[in-house]
Amino acid sequence: MHPRSRVRSPVRSPCPLTIGIERRPAPPDRTKALAENQIAALWRLDVALREKAQWKMLYESAARADEVLCLNVEDLYQQDKRGRITAKGGATEWIHWQSGTAQILPRLIGRRTRNPLFLTDRKAPAGTPTLDVCPETGRARLSYRRAEEIFEENTRLLANPLASPDDIEDLDGWTLHRLRHSALTHDAEDGTSTPMLLARSRHASVRSLE
Repeated sequence: MHPRSRVRSPVRSPCPLTIGIERRPAPPDRTKALAENQIAALWRLDVALREKAQWKMLYESAARADEVLCLNVEDLYQQDKRGRITAKGGATEWIHWQSGTAQILPRLIGRRTRNPLFLTDRKAPAGTPTLDVCPETGRARLSYRRAEEIFEENTRLLANPLASPDDIEDLDGWTLHRLRHSALTHDAEDGTSTPMLLARSRHASVRSLE
């Protein structure tokens, strides 16, 4: 690990991203892997820096969306291209990303040193837990629901290439989970060994990869 000087974050409880939130019903092809040309098309979309960083990190790390959205700035080890997450069951684990994410993160973070990595566009409402608010900007942590909505809305035409833009309101886009599934599928297709896939996915069994 590279030596570095940074403020250690206090021990915090699991990120409550899904409290009071109902996730959208999953379409039948929710876990279907995206083709590599579809992933390439996703990177070409004209979206905000926050979305570029979030989607790149999800695909390059094969992490779960709620884990990535719970990341704080102080959880990142940028020189090592990794971040500390709280996984299912409360265990502390690590996710690793690649150069695409590494190139975007400094611009996304700016001078921020702590609290949520991915922020909302507006100021946090009164009563928002302190750990879920950026002290520099006053904005709150981006929720799973909002992140999912943004991804789904921006991928409607990619998911329906034969559709007319005039019909976009009636179309369904992709789900964030498909980035994780696609990353693991592409790794397997490229010959990544089963032990490496299990380590990357943090699954306990091979059946969970199916």
